[in-house]
Amino acid sequence: MKSTMQRTLRRTAIVLACAWLAGCASVPYHAPAMPLPAAYQEAQDSAAQGAQPDTIAPDWWHAYGDATLDALLARIDVSNQSLLKSMALLRDARAQVDAARAAYFPTVGATASVTSTHLSANVVGHSLAGKTTPDHLLGIGASWEPDLFGRIGNNVDAAQARAQASADDVAAVRLSLQAEAAIDYFGIRSLDREAALLQQTVDAYASVLQLVTNRYRGGIAAEGDVAQAQAQLESTRAQVADLRLARTQLQHALATLVGEPASTFALPVAATNTAGTAGTGIALPATPAAVPAMLLQRRPDISAAERRVAAANAQIGVARAAFFPTLMLNLNGGLESSGLAGWLTAPSRFWAVGPALAATIFDGGKRQAGVDSARAQFDASAADYRETVLKAVQDVEDNYAALRLLDHEAASQQAAVTASSRALQQATERYRKGAAAYLDVNVVQAAALTDARALEAVHRRQLTASVSLFRALGGGWEEKDAKEGKAGKAPNEG
Repeated sequence: MKSTMQRTLRRTAIVLACAWLAGCASVPYHAPAMPLPAAYQEAQDSAAQGAQPDTIAPDWWHAYGDATLDALLARIDVSNQSLLKSMALLRDARAQVDAARAAYFPTVGATASVTSTHLSANVVGHSLAGKTTPDHLLGIGASWEPDLFGRIGNNVDAAQARAQASADDVAAVRLSLQAEAAIDYFGIRSLDREAALLQQTVDAYASVLQLVTNRYRGGIAAEGDVAQAQAQLESTRAQVADLRLARTQLQHALATLVGEPASTFALPVAATNTAGTAGTGIALPATPAAVPAMLLQRRPDISAAERRVAAANAQIGVARAAFFPTLMLNLNGGLESSGLAGWLTAPSRFWAVGPALAATIFDGGKRQAGVDSARAQFDASAADYRETVLKAVQDVEDNYAALRLLDHEAASQQAAVTASSRALQQATERYRKGAAAYLDVNVVQAAALTDARALEAVHRRQLTASVSLFRALGGGWEEKDAKEGKAGKAPNEG
């Protein structure tokens, strides 16, 4: 009775000791602390400040109401090679998780062999000297390493965190490509609008040139006036060619984004109405409301950076486990015989079973260096996470500021366009009546064209800032609450 109790106590003590040692190897984790402001400073003058945070739709680009854009962005998931590459890397990361989990299970192998061994006859004192010995073997073996100290578990945790980071990378790449394609598309449409404006100006300049030529032929205007009108007309035609080049290059970039060779991709010029209006004809959607704290759940690049911190944290546990012994449970058995006749009978069976415990006693500091390296990588990953958050906040602030200030700029530029158009009408009429020199008309014409093009450029920048804000806020992506290893854990710094 006493001996039985002693054995029970010894076993209990061994189990408790193993559990304590396993606890020493485990590494609790929580996301690095990153204090964020309560509100975006640059959104203070917009409808986004103080409003209930918006839920951005996954197909956020539908807010611009352009069917052609919708069709183009739908092709990115299917044909963009950068996105397909990131998806392949995600599949690889998930396969690595399966490989890490496989270590939880025993490894089973089988062996079958038929050999003949002949020993030298000149071996002194050997009972089989000069004889040939046949050997027929059929065996099976299994080995299993119980995860006593968390090495396997931490490897699995690290692989899972890396796979989750890879999934977030896919979302980040997709969002970036969608935003880039939308910006390129809006740039093309804006250049179409600007080219139409320039063509309208070319037509007006041609009419003025005809007027000046007629006046010169009538002896009313100087020959220099004709030369100035001709120079202004040809200069504007040159600007039209330059815009066409810019449009072509943007079209080629858009073709690559949707996964089509630039040689076969074409985006027809959109019909534009430049008379009395400004802008590309694409209305700006409402500015989405947001608070900084939402970034931690809405930006896939932030989530990916946090998951890499979790993976680095798990690697500390892997490095710590090297200080503890490795227990292997081995089982081997089978049939072995010198002849075929009795090979598959019960007397030919053999087996071996037993545990093996191995531990490193001295390694010159190699294991401690591994732990120090893992901690350094954790610190580096944490710094990268915090930097990603800071840049995300900056990105949102930049685009809130851009939208707010460009709105004021557009209003002023629109007033300038209206004024310069009126001045051009008056100057042209005065020239027709002979009350002004052509130089006055020339200057006003140049100013009117510059103001009109500047207004178009402002609207193009507004669209770019709007798309960039959707991207900065994470688009329609949201962090999944079911991600493993992210809740209910205490902080650890080593």
